[in-house]
Amino acid sequence: MQDIDQRDRELLGALQGDIPLLSTPFAVIGQQIDMSEKEVIKRTERLKREGFIRHVSAQFDTRALGYRSCLVAARVIDERIDDAAATINTHPGVTQNYKRNNDFNLWFTIAIAPTSKLGLEKTVELLGAEADCEIVRPLPTLKQFKNSGSDGSDDTHGDEKYVPLTPHEIECIRMLQRDLPLQPRPFDALAKNCGVGSEELLVTARSLLKRGQIRRFGAVLQSRKPGFSASAMGVWVVPEGRVDEIGAQMSANRAVSHCYLRPVYPDWPYNLYTIVHGRSVDECESIIHDLAIDSDLSEKQALYPTKEYKKARVNLFSTEAEEWEAAHGAREAASAAS
Repeated sequence: MQDIDQRDRELLGALQGDIPLLSTPFAVIGQQIDMSEKEVIKRTERLKREGFIRHVSAQFDTRALGYRSCLVAARVIDERIDDAAATINTHPGVTQNYKRNNDFNLWFTIAIAPTSKLGLEKTVELLGAEADCEIVRPLPTLKQFKNSGSDGSDDTHGDEKYVPLTPHEIECIRMLQRDLPLQPRPFDALAKNCGVGSEELLVTARSLLKRGQIRRFGAVLQSRKPGFSASAMGVWVVPEGRVDEIGAQMSANRAVSHCYLRPVYPDWPYNLYTIVHGRSVDECESIIHDLAIDSDLSEKQALYPTKEYKKARVNLFSTEAEEWEAAHGAREAASAAS
């Protein structure tokens, strides 16, 4: 990545904030920072090309859209893990999938739309069976203590903020999650050939934002942490009466980016999960060791990703997910009838 100047920094700040949901947003941003519309677009194109900006789009609260999602831990015969991961990755709702250094060696995150007829639990069950997993353990978030830099695809239950969506709103969400075209009237380009007018799209976007179903509309910047090349998932056995105390304490540590409470199983007693970042595995180990001393906890493990199979944004209300569900639902029905 090349260095950026002060004008680039001003533009990045404006793009990372709230891009106005108006027909000519780049002209409005230019007025805010004393930059021409043409220069705003040209600089944004360069910042994307050089990797400073990942994408510019609506950032949704998936829970408020009615999505249900969770982390899943699976145990797979080691010789079959690549095949199992490939099978699990065929579901479009799988956003992350890693091999980790544990008997539970395959860990993935999956998100299911409120329009799903199979639901989260059945989908996880079908995926586990199709991938020939020995054991599958759904690990939904019971309580979130910290989540730094979430793009809305974190694993959570649906909650009370959910307002049922109309077919028109779902179609608009499909468009608004796309990368915003870098041209003077970008919403015209988004709406083109989609059966929804650009003004209708903007009105719907403003409504979703007001209801909290869109967190913000803006740029997502590339995470830049020079030297931070290692991460570990610390899993902890925390007494029930100390969960809130320990969750808050660990979340205050700057090296911890995520902290969640999750359910336990007879073969998996760990209820608190922390993601820590360091410059090496040794540094991650040192951070987890210090967290254990500070919290007076002894039952823990540090899980490291040893292979990445998938990392992607969730594609909301995708037709591919509907097709996957239709095929597997029909197969399940045929199997039950036989």
